[in-house]
Amino acid sequence: MDDLDIRLLVDLLRDRITPDKGLGQHFLIDESVVDRSIELANSSLPLSDSKIIEIGPGAGSLTLGLLRAGATVSAFEVDEEAISHLARVFNGANGRLEVFNQDALQADWPENATHVVANIPYQISSPLLGRIQKHHSQYPFTSVVLLVQDEFADRMMNNRNDTASGPLSLSLWLDFDVELDVKVPPHCFSPSPRVSSRLVRLTPNGRELDIDRRLFRTITSHCFANKRRKMRTLLSQTPRRLSRNKGWHKGRWKDAIGAIIEFSPDEMSQDWLNLRPENLKISDWVILSKSISSFPVE
Repeated sequence: MDDLDIRLLVDLLRDRITPDKGLGQHFLIDESVVDRSIELANSSLPLSDSKIIEIGPGAGSLTLGLLRAGATVSAFEVDEEAISHLARVFNGANGRLEVFNQDALQADWPENATHVVANIPYQISSPLLGRIQKHHSQYPFTSVVLLVQDEFADRMMNNRNDTASGPLSLSLWLDFDVELDVKVPPHCFSPSPRVSSRLVRLTPNGRELDIDRRLFRTITSHCFANKRRKMRTLLSQTPRRLSRNKGWHKGRWKDAIGAIIEFSPDEMSQDWLNLRPENLKISDWVILSKSISSFPVE
């Protein structure tokens, strides 16, 4: 690997393929961004002791940095030409690189992985974060470092006044502290995307919350789908796909919300029913979710 650099890796692959926009193939060519990704991941556990999941390695720009840092990498790639390219240039990296020709959203991830480090395709950002949280709930990660679209990165963060920016930030809050790092302009990729990107680090927060997480996500997604309306109006409507939550149906929801409106939880923000979702504190969403989920099944 001593004779490799990331521009060479990208050039070698681009000689064989035309990047597929449908796969989000924008290959990283800026070494400083790779170095910063490694630095962020290395801060929680030395990468020489780490087992990394990488999604969409493409030409191998980030893969090269991870291998040089001493990590063992399990990479998921759907482009067969990219897989052949990675096999040629790394030759398995002495057993430290395994590339799976599988969709990362559907594949079984290694149970002993310590990190996810990836330049992820923009179009799978939301479902991939859900996949990361699902895996983390069973096999906790030490840290997650992602390169995502800049606008999407903002949606991952809650606001500084302890209100939520949306259902994505609330869902991530259950498991991780989110830290925005450097912005990455389009010229750092080949071909250049039309938008800027940003490095984001997710650090497990260890929160122990006695809540129904699936119902919590159903409630927050339902309310933020029409965030200009007031909470009283939003809760009077039954969420879509409510029945996917075990034991829940339209009648139980109506009764639960009726009881909460009549006997509002004391811990909630004052006049919360007349607030819009973006004005509720994060703690309000937890209390509301607990109050709704505790309503008995008849």
